[in-house]
Amino acid sequence: MQILIDVIDGLNERMGKATSWLTLVLVILVCFDVITRYIFSNSSAWIMELEWHLFALIFLIGAAYAFKHDRHVRVDLFYSKFSAKDKALVDLVGNVIFLIPWCIIIIVYSFEYAMTSFRIGETSPDPGGLPARYLIKFAITLGVFLLLLQAIAQALRSYQTWREPTQPSSE
Repeated sequence: MQILIDVIDGLNERMGKATSWLTLVLVILVCFDVITRYIFSNSSAWIMELEWHLFALIFLIGAAYAFKHDRHVRVDLFYSKFSAKDKALVDLVGNVIFLIPWCIIIIVYSFEYAMTSFRIGETSPDPGGLPARYLIKFAITLGVFLLLLQAIAQALRSYQTWREPTQPSSE
């Protein structure tokens, strides 16, 4: 079980760090776009679309990395006061009942969505826009698949924590 957790954690760590470089690329691209638009009065549809695609990739691929490092949004009314075992149980139930099934549903439907786009050879509707729009649609499937893997790793980790014997308090 620990080997599977480590493999998933390692994969999402590498994917998250690689994706973080897209932020730099996006900043450079936006600066280039602003300079060409406002100084040279020139703008291209492909640049604006690429900005949106990079932004989407950062969040889609980065979601699993954020989840791994507990940097996601959590509505915390009682959780912070729970013991480690209670937190593990809440995380386990939340992952198994909510996150994992949600990820599976999104993967199935986003894959069908991307495949339809691939079959028709969908491109940008804008003149000068990016070709192969299906690539960004497949990124939805990839991002949610990585999130599913991380949810499985977190569920297994939570199960391990929940099953640990309780340590007697030292007085």
